[in-house]
Parts: sequence; structure tokens; C-alpha cells
Amino acid sequence: MRQYVFRVVATVTVWSVMGASAGAQSSLPRAPGARVVTVTPAGAVGFEPTIAVNPGSPNQVTAAWGPGGWAAYSADSGRTFTTVNTAPAGGPSGGDDALTYGDNASLYLAFGMAQMDGSTPNYWGRNARGSGVWLRRSPDGGKTWDSAAMPIKVWPDGQPAPEREDMQRIWADNQPKSPYRGNLYMAWIGWSIDKSIVLFTRSTDHGKTWAVPRRISTHAGHPRDDNGDIVGILGTVGPDGTQYIVWDDGVQIVLATSHDGGQTFAPSHPILDVDPPYFGGWEGIAGVLHVMGFPQIGVDSKTGALYVCWSDTRNGDVDVFLSRSTDHGVTWSPAVRVNDDPIHDGVDQFFQWLAVDPTDGALYVQFYDRRGDPGGQKTWVTLARSTDGGHSFKNYAWTDTPFTGENAFLGDYMWLTAYGGRAYGVWAESVAASDTSGFTRPEGIPPGSPTIIRVGVADFNGTR
Repeated sequence: MRQYVFRVVATVTVWSVMGASAGAQSSLPRAPGARVVTVTPAGAVGFEPTIAVNPGSPNQVTAAWGPGGWAAYSADSGRTFTTVNTAPAGGPSGGDDALTYGDNASLYLAFGMAQMDGSTPNYWGRNARGSGVWLRRSPDGGKTWDSAAMPIKVWPDGQPAPEREDMQRIWADNQPKSPYRGNLYMAWIGWSIDKSIVLFTRSTDHGKTWAVPRRISTHAGHPRDDNGDIVGILGTVGPDGTQYIVWDDGVQIVLATSHDGGQTFAPSHPILDVDPPYFGGWEGIAGVLHVMGFPQIGVDSKTGALYVCWSDTRNGDVDVFLSRSTDHGVTWSPAVRVNDDPIHDGVDQFFQWLAVDPTDGALYVQFYDRRGDPGGQKTWVTLARSTDGGHSFKNYAWTDTPFTGENAFLGDYMWLTAYGGRAYGVWAESVAASDTSGFTRPEGIPPGSPTIIRVGVADFNGTR
């Protein structure tokens, strides 16, 4: 979540479902059992969503997004969703949401809030205000939430030395044979007046207490929220409990590993050369405020194979790529292009997200896709799937109706998860110009098309 301010709090508990209509990308087959629903309440704006499926009870699927602390839960494998507020009793709510289910069936939501009045667009060298990382828990798959949010690291207003916490991510060790099964882990960017670093903490008691956050990035990035900084953190856990955390550092993807449940980390080091993390925007991706190619990492729970996915412009237009490691992250394969439109066709695919199904090792990648519009204005959502360890991908149309926007803030990412042959994705879409009445623009978001949150479900087992 870059420099934008989130202070919107809502208490409405309504839900909205939208079926897909005609007009799909004719070059792609429809994703099996595809269903797409809108989960934002009427008139509410949403961006930077997250989604999780409960591995202990896969019928439970939950999405969350900002601003305002919204979530949508399903108890029937995504057939229906009900929208609720995660902060019904008040208290902090924000953005940059991240969800994970623990091995105790509890659902954990990490979120942040940053207020930066007086700063320049990308640098907060003066007049720092409050920011921080918080955690909320749901014991029932997102239906109800703890009344109080737990502060993980919070800065008050009026700091003598400006600090800011951002892009928090949370994940759980649910690996059956891991000696650290049940641990929860969090990492995020720590911004200060002279650098950006990765901070990490862990909980060994199902989120009741957390270790003092510590730095795990060997190299520090610039103190700006644009190219040259440390951004895009995400972690996963291997079958033996090894932690793997990746992020962008300038023009490289960096990896940090821990073999002792997060007590210590080997020095972080570059593994892949990529574009600078921020690209596109007004000049490059028409209608979108900005675009990033942040990496995701996933693991095959049976073989231990690692996968890293990102997007960049090495082919001229924006494409999605994947690299794999079969030796615990020591070496990485040449990049495989995930989107299967003609190379160098001038069409952009962007804001990708990777998920690996722990039950069968299938890889899924979703992304925004403009191959259906030679003019480069209309955007669909595509789902790609690999059943050969990431050597090749088949692309499927997930949405039928494209969206267009003007200076739309889609956030910094979308999200995807998979379990039991089903893929669950969540993303933001611009609202059509004819349907913008009744929307309120959140404070700090530049003028542009309002965005709503949609959830997509696909079933490759044919059981829906």
C-alpha cells in the first residue's frame, strides 16, 4: 500500500453477488466451474484484497480487503459469500490486508495503517504521523472477529525520527511433518528516514504473543516508496519446516531462509534478476494509477520444489514469469513465461499472484490480461494452471466481462489460493463510468475510477 491514507470505517453488513456475462476473451477457454461474485457492499470502494482457504475444513474460504476492515466469508467452498466488518467494535482498521489459517482452524488477519501528512509523494522525511501493523483473529472462518486488534508494531503521531511499517504479510506452518507446525510468521517493510528493511516476527502460541521484530534483510534499500526500495515481501514454509521469504530489492529478487522455525536466518541474497519493482502507470498501463511486479513464492508440499512468480518488461510489454528450484532455493531455473499470448505482441499482463495446491502440487497464477483488446484499454482476469511443475501453463478466461478505468487505484496486488483442485482468487475491478454514483472516494486516494472487490472460483475436479 504505497503512501495512501486509510481512515474509512464502515458498519454496514450487506452483500452483493454479480454473475458474469457475455464477452469473454475468445482466444481462451473458460476456467472449469468458473464463478465470479462481487463482495464489496453497495457504494463501498475496495482494493488490495487477500484470500485464504482453511486446509482443515476446505469448505471455509475467506477474503478481506481495505479500506475499512471488510471481509467476506463462505462456508460452501465459494458458492456464496457473506460480507462482514472485521472491526465491529471500532478500533483500528486499514489496508494491505493478509490472511492465513493456522493449524488450529483460527483465521488471522494482518493489516496496517499509515498516515503521512506533510510528506512528499514518495518520501516521508518530515511530519511523520502514526503507523503500524495489527492483527485480528476469527475463530469461525471470518464470520466473527475478536473485538480488539493486537498491535504488532505501532508508531504514534509526532515521532522524533520518522518511521513507518508497511506491506505486512502473515503465513502459517501447516506442514504435517514440520517440527514447527503451528507457528505463525509475519514480515513487512520497515521504512525510516534513511533506509528500507525487512522486519520479521513469529508466534509459537497461535498468535497470543509475538517475538520482538528483527531485521532479516542483509542489504537496505532506499528510503522511498518507489524503485530502489525494499518491497513485496512474502513467505512460505517447506515440508520440513524451512521458511523461505522473498522480496524485491532494486532489480533483483532476494531470498532469506530459516531452518529453525524463524529463530535465525541465513544472510539474505539475490536469486533472480528482474525489472525494478514499479513500472507501468499512467504512461505504461492505460487507466491504472500504478503497476508493480512484486514476487510471490510457493512450495510443493510433497516434493519441496520452490516456485517464484513475478512480472516484468523483459519482452517489451509486461509479461508474467515463473522460476523453480528443486534444491531448496540454491539454484533457479530460467524464467518460464506464464501468459501464452504471442510474445512481443504489445499486450500487457500484470499484477500476478501465485498459489500452489498442497494436495496435488498444481500451480495456479492469476493476472490482469488485456490480450482481448487490441486497443489496450479493456482488462480481463486470466487464470493459468500448470500440472508439470511449472514447465508449461494453460491459460483460462476467469472473467467474461472486461473492465476499464481512468486513473484507477487497483492497489499493489491481487491474491490467489488453491486447495483440492479448486482455485480461489480475489481482485479489484474498476466500476463502469455509468455506475459510479453513490461511491465515496477514501481519503488519500487520488481521483479516479472507484474499484470494487470480486472473488473468482474455479474447479478443476469437476465437483461443483
